[in-house]
Formats: sequence, structure tokens, C-alpha cells
Amino acid sequence: MDTERSKNFIEQIIQSDIDSGKHQKVITRFPPEPNGYLHIGHAKSFCLNFGLAVSFKGQCHLRFDDTNPLTEDSEFIDGIKQDLSWMGFDWGNNLFFASDYFEALYGFAVQLIKADKAYVDDLPVEEIRNLRGSLTKPGQASPGRANCVEKNLDLFTRMRAGEFSDGAMVLRAKIDMSSPNMNMRDPLIYRIRKATHHRQGDKWCIYPLYDFTHPLSDMIEGVTHSVCTLEFADHRPLYDWLLDELKTPCHPQQIEFARLNIDYTIMSKRNLLELVNEKLVNGWDDPRMPTIKGLRRRGYTPTAIKNFAEAIGVTKKDSIIALSTLEHYIREDLNEKAPRAMCVVDPIKVVIENYEAEEEWLEAKIHPKKPELGTRKIPFSKELYIDANDFNENPPPKYFRLTPGGRVRLRNAYVIECHKVIKNDQGQVIELRCTYDVETKSGKTPEGQKKVKGIIHWVSKPHALNCEVRIYDRLFTDPNPGGHKDTNFKEFLNPDSLTIIKSAYVEPSIGTPKTEDHFQFERLGYFCADKDSTENALVFNRTVTLKDTWAKK
Repeated sequence: MDTERSKNFIEQIIQSDIDSGKHQKVITRFPPEPNGYLHIGHAKSFCLNFGLAVSFKGQCHLRFDDTNPLTEDSEFIDGIKQDLSWMGFDWGNNLFFASDYFEALYGFAVQLIKADKAYVDDLPVEEIRNLRGSLTKPGQASPGRANCVEKNLDLFTRMRAGEFSDGAMVLRAKIDMSSPNMNMRDPLIYRIRKATHHRQGDKWCIYPLYDFTHPLSDMIEGVTHSVCTLEFADHRPLYDWLLDELKTPCHPQQIEFARLNIDYTIMSKRNLLELVNEKLVNGWDDPRMPTIKGLRRRGYTPTAIKNFAEAIGVTKKDSIIALSTLEHYIREDLNEKAPRAMCVVDPIKVVIENYEAEEEWLEAKIHPKKPELGTRKIPFSKELYIDANDFNENPPPKYFRLTPGGRVRLRNAYVIECHKVIKNDQGQVIELRCTYDVETKSGKTPEGQKKVKGIIHWVSKPHALNCEVRIYDRLFTDPNPGGHKDTNFKEFLNPDSLTIIKSAYVEPSIGTPKTEDHFQFERLGYFCADKDSTENALVFNRTVTLKDTWAKK
């Protein structure tokens, strides 16, 4: 951090703690629940937590909050680790699991029971919920609140031993049923779950809830600053209460910041899982998904995601960020990195009638602003492909692409003139007959000749590589698909979110790209090679257009 003014409020708190001597080493943590894959909403959190550790020369723990065996899977653990590694974050030896603390957490629960600060409740969960009251009505005590310490210890021991069925009993903290904070009205801290845990097997049949696990896991690991999103602000009194009542040797500080919300996007893992399970998308790494895996497959880069997270900043007020802002940062990054190539997605055949040679190889820059990257060879021949939207028989005013009798420049090649249009029986244009001006090679304009305004991309028909191009749009048509009480978010799925074009052609200079190799297909946008791509069947995903076309809709 260069100046005090540049620090966000969390950095200011940490800096103050260091200056006062409260902490000598900063320890943060990123605690995902392994019940799904990370998405762009998590990116703000993990960039912040790992970034704080780097900035203050501390450490960031990766801790999996694996306390619900019904929803968690080792597949998600491996995937989350892969995503964070791809993003460039390194937790070193600081990989932890909340499930490793189960014995310690059980001991803390017993400690609360012995202090008459927790009790076993055998009411159905729905009835417990009803007795909690509301924001305007205080809660009512459950009969179990009057249990003696000995009875609670006996029941809790028997819960662990597996004597009771799922849902038969819970352990609750004994705090204040009239508290204005609903989270303090004797919250549940343990429940019965007779399910096999992905790491603990069948050793346990009772599992701690997040609000109990979170502060104690932080404490066990010596976390100094527990940075989480704003919805946990009302849970902070419980976080502090547990640490205070248990008189723990250290007391981490919970600090909340506004979570990331993006328009036209769903951030709920439950909803994303629904899309996957109902096959409304093609898995967690579908490039339309906001998951890190989906963004990666679409062609997003760690640099772009980090720059986006840094740019939106850290505040205490929730807001919705435009998806176009995220797209801006991937354009900015790929504009500097992506080599250029030409691709035709809707081909019309062009015959250059006065071209006599078999072929010639023209030279073009790999990147217009980076001469150090060198040049690429582009074949030119008698038969070419251009995009259908670069020709118009009845052009509107100020149309500078190809027209009957009109002239246009082929990028990195020659000026051509169209003098014949060939159509099929349905009246569709299938071929153009043109001539080329040999003196206009590679951008030259002969003396006395007017410079042509229009420039279009093209590929040589005999040399072009056939490829599949996948064009992606926003997954939802509504800017807030999950914000409608009376309408399911799936009602706003965009039927045009994916367009697959199998008859596209790309110039041969790209060779056989590796998965995730990026290109700027000139005038079309930024693309990357998909994992489905093979040497004989290239597949490209459009990452983003060259400009924000959505804003014009």
C-alpha cells in the first residue's frame, strides 16, 4: 500500500492493529464450503483474503468448512484447490479442514453445557423456528431450556453415540430468547446427521453448524482477521459470544465487507447446482456459468479477474456491478496478450477472377503493438471466404464494406472490387466474383488513387481450417434473475445464450492451439481454444466481443 489514503477500511484496521502491537503477524483465511465450485462472487473474497496476507507479509489459510456430509464432496475440494492455484494463490502448508477439529469442537460444546450455556432440545426444528419469534415479537423458551446440566450432558453424549434418529434432537446455545438479534435467540450449534463424511467416514453422527464452527476454527488456527461478507454482520455477536464464553486463548476479529453482485448473473450455489442437475447448462464449467471453471473455459484470465476484483474495491455497502465491467477487464488484458488471426464465421465464397497465381504468402503482424512477437504468414489464393455480413447488395448510407461495383480492402492483402453476384434457388448470395488490384498489396494505395475506407477480414478457401465457433451471450435476460419473489429464476434463462457455428473457417497460422490459447479474431472478438478441440476438429469459444455491444441493445 503506497499511501494511507489508498488503503480500504479493512487495510486500515489491520494497519492500526500492527501499529499498536496488537498483532505481529497477520493471518487471514478463505473458508469455502465444498458443496459446489467457486464462482465470480467468491473471487472478491479470495482475492481480498490472499491479497491482505501478501500485502502485510502474513499468511492466508485455505480452510474447507466441511461440516455437512449431505452436500459435500471431495470433487469440489479438488476443484476449489485447482481454481485457486490457477488464480495464482498459494496457501503453502496452510491447508485445513473444519472436520479435523470435530473432537475439539465437541469438547467446546461440552464446556458450554457444563457452564449451563447450552442445552439439548428435542422439539422439531420447525417448532423451534416458530418459537424464535420475529423482529417485532420476542422468542419463547423451549421446555428443553430448563434441562439441568447433567441431563444435557447425558443427552448430548447419547446424541454422539448415535442413539437418536436424524432430527430428533439438537444442541442449542443458551443466550437470550428476547434479543433483538435473531441469531442470539438460542441458536442451534449441533445437529444429528447419520451420513458418511467424505473425510471422517462414519466416525461422527453429530455435526456442528457453521456459526459454531467458524469462530472456533478461526481461533484454533490463530487467525487474526476473519474477513467475511456483509450478511454475516448480524452473526458477529454470536461469533464474539462463543469466544468470550469459552475464554479462548485468542479472539480473532470478524470484519465484514459488501459481497459481489453482478447483473444478469446468479451467485447462489444452490441455484447453480440446480442448473447443472437439470442439464440447463453443460456442467459446472459451461462457459455461460459464473463459476471460475466456466470463466476459465470461456477464456477469462487470472489477471483479468484480479484486476476486476481490485477495481470494484472493498466497501460496506451492497451494490450491483455491471457485467460489462468484468468484460472490460478481460478485453483490456487480452488486448495486450492475444495474437491476432482472421476467422470467417458465416462464409461467402469470393472468386478473384484476375488472380493467375496458384497462391502467395503475405505477411502480417502477430500483434499490432508488439513487433517483438514477429509476423505470421497468411496464404492468398484465387478463392477466398469473407463473412456474409461484409457484403450488402442494397447497402444503407455510409456502408463501407463490399457492394456490387464497390471496392473494399482485404485486411493485410489487396483491394478487391465486386462485379458479379451469384445466388442459389432461394435467392441467397452464395458467391461473389471480384477482381483485385495488384498494386494495393499489403495496405498500399497507388498514387492518384482514392484510399478505400472499408477493410474486411477473409481467409483463403483452400488453406483455411474448418472450425466450430461457440458464441456466448448472457445466461439470463433479466438483470436480477434471482430477485423476483413470484417468478422462478429459471424463467429468465436466455434461449439465445449459446450459438454454435460449425462451418467457420480460420487462417492456418494458428496451427494446433492448446486448450485455453487465446486469439483476437479480427473484428469478431476474443476467442480461446476449447477443451473439446482436437487437431482435426478445432473448437473456439468467444470470450468477449471487441466492444460492449450489450450496452447498445
